[in-house]
Amino acid sequence: MRMTNKIMQNNSLYNINNNKILQNKLSTMMSTEKKITRPSDDPIIAIRALRLRTSVTELTQFYEKNAPDADSWLDVTGKSLITITEVFNDMITQANKGANKDLGPEDLEIILEQLESLKNEYYSTGNVDYAGRYIFTGYRTDTTMSFTKEVEEQPDGYPSYQITEQNTIKDFDTVNVTDIGDLEGLNKSNYQDANYGNVVEQDIHNADVHRLRLSYDNLVGQKDLTSDLVIDVAGTQKQVKTVPLSEDPYLKVMNGAEDIVFIPETGEVLFSDKAYEQLENEIRAAGGTDTEIKFTYTKNQWKDGDLRPEHYFACTSTTLNDDNTEKKINYNQEYLLNQGKRQTIEYDVGYNQKIQVNTTADEVFSHNMDRDIDDLKLALADLKAMDATVKDMDAVLDNLEEGTPEYKDVKKKYDAANKAYSYLREKVHKLFEGTITKVQGYLDDTNVAITDNGTRSQRLSLISNRLMDQRTTFRTLQSENEDADIAEVAVQLTSTELTYNAALMATGKIMQTSLMNYI
Repeated sequence: MRMTNKIMQNNSLYNINNNKILQNKLSTMMSTEKKITRPSDDPIIAIRALRLRTSVTELTQFYEKNAPDADSWLDVTGKSLITITEVFNDMITQANKGANKDLGPEDLEIILEQLESLKNEYYSTGNVDYAGRYIFTGYRTDTTMSFTKEVEEQPDGYPSYQITEQNTIKDFDTVNVTDIGDLEGLNKSNYQDANYGNVVEQDIHNADVHRLRLSYDNLVGQKDLTSDLVIDVAGTQKQVKTVPLSEDPYLKVMNGAEDIVFIPETGEVLFSDKAYEQLENEIRAAGGTDTEIKFTYTKNQWKDGDLRPEHYFACTSTTLNDDNTEKKINYNQEYLLNQGKRQTIEYDVGYNQKIQVNTTADEVFSHNMDRDIDDLKLALADLKAMDATVKDMDAVLDNLEEGTPEYKDVKKKYDAANKAYSYLREKVHKLFEGTITKVQGYLDDTNVAITDNGTRSQRLSLISNRLMDQRTTFRTLQSENEDADIAEVAVQLTSTELTYNAALMATGKIMQTSLMNYI
């Protein structure tokens, strides 16, 4: 094969260009610190880089965003629960003081004010939010757990809720009732009136009445209507008569004048012994003590601090639009079919790993706390009234001569009032003692919630540590796959430059000589 100068020139230029391309590649690697700049440079490295980058991005999302957000939520929840335990401990201390029988109504009223204040703090804690999301309200993070003052500014009678509470026979308790006869309103100014002429100690009676205390008071109720409260026992419905407080519903049931009554002011359903026995028989026939009893009622007056029913019950809300049309919303209808599930919020904190961050309202916040304080307030109000009567009759006796007919008449009234006072004082004493036990139960539930929250925090901490290790590992693999070895590239680049310069020198000398030199 004949080798001409032109062939030699072309081959030299081709090789020099290849050397220049290699030099450019090494220079690019040196400046970018990467093995490749485009997928075609090395498809295997490119594919592996995409996979590793995706893994690092996901791990970074989990470690730097999801996990800290979940940890913050759990931290806010934990601090709120600790606040609640402190409130409960203070309530137990106050209830212990109230259980002292040596204290008079005035002292008990001060203790009750303390309990009322602590109760308000308890429910206020339920409205704690994290980054604008309320932490105890399940999926409804834009809704407070309890009504705030704004509800009092809404039109009268709105929002109105038709609520269905689902209970069992185990939710019933008893309420102690004292029949004070004609003592009500007796004082030193009217003790001689004919209305109080026949008051004797034997007229004072005391008994327990079966009761289902609904979650709310001040309910809708009109006298003699039977549609204000509906009881559903295993699919069989019965309507209950409304008897307002002004008509002594407790005495009507205690004395057998009524079998079942609904008191809208207090939100209580009272059962006589006969009616309660009949209910037990119905429950037994329907399947036992776990048989569900549904109570459906309406409430349309709310105050600051009332728990919103949509977080607890199947209910229908009716609100008023700006154009005065009604808007109805159904909540938790699946509860009526026993299909309700707790609204747990979970965060993705790893590959196929989720962790619950929220504690729902029903785990910690109970309507019973408010209702327990209501019971104490009503009982203490009765005790104060009777204490005033006893003091008035005692003062009258001090101004009368012993043995006179008037003295004997007042003494009978004094003895009757004193007996009623003893019954009422014993009732208040037992309510304070019961408050200790009940608050301790609420405290136990809160401690369980704190334990669950702490367990989630511990698990999240372990997951975060593992995420940190995994991210470090994948970043190392990513670096090994993509990053160039600068020292090695520098050596190769230097070698390439020397080769390039040598090739130029050699080619220059060769190209200076041709066949024309021999002619």
